[in-house]
Amino acid sequence: MPVALELLAPAKNKDIGIAAIDCGADAVYIAGPSFGAREAAGNSFDDIAELTGYAHKFGVKVFLTLNTLIYEHELDAARQTVFQAAEAGCDALIVQDLGLLRMSIPPIELHASTQCNIRTVEQARWLSSLGFKRLVLARELSLEQIRKIAEAVPGCGIECFVHGALCVSYSGQCYLSQYLTGRSANRGCCIQACRSRYDVKDAGGKTILRDKAILSLKDLCLLDRVEQLAEAGATSFKIEGRLKNISYVSNIVRTYSDTLDRIVRESGGKYVRSSYGTPTGGFTPHPEATFNRGYTHYFIDGRRGQWCSGDYSKGIGEPVGETVRILNPRTGNQSTVFEIRLRKDISTPLANGDGLCVVSAKGEVLGMKADIVRDNTVTCNQKVEITPGLPVYRSFNHSFEKALENNPPVRLIPVTLTLKTLESTRYSLTATAAGSGATASVDFEAEPAVNRDKAATGLLSSLSKKSGIFSFSLTELPSDSPLPFLPSSTANALRRELAGLLETPPALPDMNPAVPFDSIDHNRIVPPAQKHQLNCANTLSSSIYRAAGIEPDTAFELDPSAHVELMRCKYCIRYETGRCPRINPKEKATPLYLVNHGRRLKAVFDCARCEMAILPDNLRNCK
Repeated sequence: MPVALELLAPAKNKDIGIAAIDCGADAVYIAGPSFGAREAAGNSFDDIAELTGYAHKFGVKVFLTLNTLIYEHELDAARQTVFQAAEAGCDALIVQDLGLLRMSIPPIELHASTQCNIRTVEQARWLSSLGFKRLVLARELSLEQIRKIAEAVPGCGIECFVHGALCVSYSGQCYLSQYLTGRSANRGCCIQACRSRYDVKDAGGKTILRDKAILSLKDLCLLDRVEQLAEAGATSFKIEGRLKNISYVSNIVRTYSDTLDRIVRESGGKYVRSSYGTPTGGFTPHPEATFNRGYTHYFIDGRRGQWCSGDYSKGIGEPVGETVRILNPRTGNQSTVFEIRLRKDISTPLANGDGLCVVSAKGEVLGMKADIVRDNTVTCNQKVEITPGLPVYRSFNHSFEKALENNPPVRLIPVTLTLKTLESTRYSLTATAAGSGATASVDFEAEPAVNRDKAATGLLSSLSKKSGIFSFSLTELPSDSPLPFLPSSTANALRRELAGLLETPPALPDMNPAVPFDSIDHNRIVPPAQKHQLNCANTLSSSIYRAAGIEPDTAFELDPSAHVELMRCKYCIRYETGRCPRINPKEKATPLYLVNHGRRLKAVFDCARCEMAILPDNLRNCK
């Protein structure tokens, strides 16, 4: 059997979800009104039902993100959310709080969120033994680590992030936002303190770095590693971005969908796409033209690199060239005119209306609008203090954004038509949809045509057309009987009828509730290796750990006096700044201090594990 590969796209709302489907997504993940780990990306279940109705026409699945911690008083509301998700046609829930396993809920598939801190074989076995059908792995893993996890949990789906923003902390193990402001990342309220700017000081108070976004990482891009991920055992490839706009999602989904299509096409039948229908026409994707903080492969090769986004935690765009000459340097001018040496590999030519920025010699990001572009000369109707030799970036690609808006692709499912003679004037037309294998037939009466060749040409012309989401192609005619004479109006009506029959939605799942934890073999539960920072915020989740012989701590959100690491990271400030003791023997792994508006954080270095932890400055020890 071929392996089904899935491209999983984010959806801030219904319209973005539909755009992702049209651009080639095999699955979409979206939040309901609450309990999604992006506070600003909630949706009504009416909208979600509309999205699932559209998605299921293409065999595309819709996953609801129910991936926040759930407090005791919210348990019933969370349970009702599960029922509403099932009624809306959702195919699975992405879950962080294990308390859901103790609830009486419809038999909907459960996926363990990356918030469950899935970065070891032991953690994967634990969650798989609890009955999760899919594991969303940590972003920090190498191909070899992914392979070992996939081998350890046969039959459990493996989902990996391939594109988008990177959190500096292991997911589910970041408490910095909660510590600083009372807004928990595990509750969908992260303030993104990792994108802030810090002074970095040593133990003696010497400033090593000043005003740098030293915890801000570049964006992940594994476009050239998707096939390797599939070979390692991953079957779902996830794009981050439930707060991103429709142009970002459309561009990135189309980019990765084209890559998956190529992998499937060249696999010799080893792989197939998990949904059906192909985007046709529309814009040409350019991932470099969309918001990013610079791209990284992160730890996929098992090696460290320069992962920090530097001064550009908010993204500065696509590099397009550098300034050569400033043409109106006088102080009184209220415009900026300069020549630019353009790169040869930019996504589209520079054009009027593009948003540009330059990085000054002091590291300042200076933004401007290209009001007039003539060849390599740019005029901006604002004064920007720039000098020759500065790199120029395009933060807004005007012509590309217009193409995205005005020229979207259309997703069509190929359908073959077979015409058969039933009786002398009675015929049958059978449609078979590619991918799903769905079939539909209609019978009709028609007078036999006098001229067979002419009739065959007419049938091919009138039946091999588009109707709805289907692209029909007449592939088989009766060879031993006269062909029917079909007026165009009759042929159109037959195609529309077949399209309607093929679009019949699947039946909703059985709503008889069950308790997932009761349906598993408790003798096969594999206790987790992790014993602390388990994020237990209710009695149901605590009972899951107690059944495995572990007495869990209370979640930091409920007990802020608990001694916890605020972050644990694969990323390391010492390595990033050339101060790693393994590379530079003169360096010692002594703590460093991050200072922002008078608040101090302590960075300690676990060289045995090659990890960094961020602690409150007054916390000397942690579990």
